Amino acid sequence: MAHLDDVIARVDAQIAECSIEHMNELLIELSDDAELSREDRYTQQQRLRTAIAHKGHHTREEAEHRREELTKGGTII
Repeated sequence: MAHLDDVIARVDAQIAECSIEHMNELLIELSDDAELSREDRYTQQQRLRTAIAHKGHHTREEAEHRREELTKGGTII
């Protein structure tokens, strides 16, 4: 169980950091983690996938909002 607790803490830290690159790296690392059960590995990978998807969606929304702000009343300056 100690290894699982360590993995959960690392996943929590990567989600808090909110870096898609680092979350992807951990996602790949977990694929090769033989110490975790298939279910535990899947659960932690899903947490990372969900965080990545939310971050990507949030980033798109921010970009659209930024573009709207920049183009108010005309073209991008």
